[in-house]
Amino acid sequence: MHRPISGLLLFVLIVWSAVVMAGPEVPGSVQRVIQAHGMDPARVGIWVQPVGGAEPWLVRNADTALNPASVIKLATSLAALEVLGPAYTWTTRVYLGGPVEAGVLKGDLWIRGGGDPFLVTEEFWKLLGALRRSGIRRIEGDLVFDLGQFEPSTEAPAAFDGQAHRVYNQPPHPLLVNFNALHVEVAPGPDGESVWVSVDPPLAGLRVDNRLRQRRGPCGGYRLGITYRVLESEPGIALAGDYPAACGNHRFARTALAPEAYVHSLFRTLWAQWGGEFEGGWRIATWPDPEREPDLMHESRPLGDLVRLANKHSNNVMTRHFKLTLGAEVLGVPATREKGVNAILDFLSARDIDARGLVLDNAAGLSRDNRVTARQLAGVLRAGRESRFMPEFVSSLALAGMDGTLRTRFEDDPAAGRMHLKTGFLEGVSAVAGYVKATSGEDVMVVVMANGPGVQWATGIELQDAVLRWVFER
Repeated sequence: MHRPISGLLLFVLIVWSAVVMAGPEVPGSVQRVIQAHGMDPARVGIWVQPVGGAEPWLVRNADTALNPASVIKLATSLAALEVLGPAYTWTTRVYLGGPVEAGVLKGDLWIRGGGDPFLVTEEFWKLLGALRRSGIRRIEGDLVFDLGQFEPSTEAPAAFDGQAHRVYNQPPHPLLVNFNALHVEVAPGPDGESVWVSVDPPLAGLRVDNRLRQRRGPCGGYRLGITYRVLESEPGIALAGDYPAACGNHRFARTALAPEAYVHSLFRTLWAQWGGEFEGGWRIATWPDPEREPDLMHESRPLGDLVRLANKHSNNVMTRHFKLTLGAEVLGVPATREKGVNAILDFLSARDIDARGLVLDNAAGLSRDNRVTARQLAGVLRAGRESRFMPEFVSSLALAGMDGTLRTRFEDDPAAGRMHLKTGFLEGVSAVAGYVKATSGEDVMVVVMANGPGVQWATGIELQDAVLRWVFER
């Protein structure tokens, strides 16, 4: 016969259990930040543990699913490195749709996109240079784009935050050149009234309607007074407003065209630079002879290089290409969102990371629905340190006070160069995760996530820095 537990004893057991689950006490410096900004302590997840240690130094809300913002890139990039390998490359294939006679291609030029995450202007220029050196001077047909590597996207670029022309909202595309971005540079003219505008890369047929005027006064104001609009009647952009001359030269990036139209216009510009002739249009179709070897191939930079660019600078579309490529390589072409997610979940399972409750709506973090726990992210960090590709993974993270998203944090500080971290921010979301080499010489895994009221960009950084500083000086 069991004796009933007294109310006092039951209370003691509950409190004791809560203390054991909570772990060591949160440092006062961290508690003060949470309280000062009205953050919900129940929506702050923390995990701090030495890389070789059996027990964590600090754990809070380890199994509470929170939005990690761009920190979820850790899972995507590590899965890509482990499954594809750092030497993996993407191939853009070119086929001649007719014979070449006296330097003239009597037919269409087919380009099959392979999902290259970093097919920037310089790489595309090299591809066209190789085509020109093959002896082709003039193309009589059209450009035909085979986009079968990825399932056609139905995603609206404005779906996340209404900013359809922000480059971070560009959806994945199997033939994405230069991230589909226009780099617009404005500069006050010497006459004191006009504002000069240039676009990089210069796209053939793109109209720039410049109605900017100079104004006196300090540099500032919403978007520096610049209104950006995409023309509807023809390919082009319009800029209007009063630009502060005190700002000097200013550069920003936006999208303006569908990826296929962008590639077509850039092709016309670059092909002419190589001395080539082309007046055709473009269309989408499937190359009819998949067994035929391509007439020209362009290989991307290796994944090991591209992971560094994606993580250090938090590039969303590159990371989404990693996910889709995982799906295609593991589960077959065409790549789909579901295949990519399943490939990442399979990777986590193979590394004994319990993915229950994890929501991977967007593998780059641009989502209000993504969810992960501090324990799961700590598992990713542990797997990263144990990986045979650990050097590639760790070096892909921003280095405090030196580069990437951390180049201005911990500058001229003893902690500079001693933290490899991935940061993430959305409205009401702040997160950081990575590795800190403490003053003791220990390598420490750190995860900090905060969601909800009181969590803004500046307050989130304050919370992150309080934990990171505590770890570094411990």
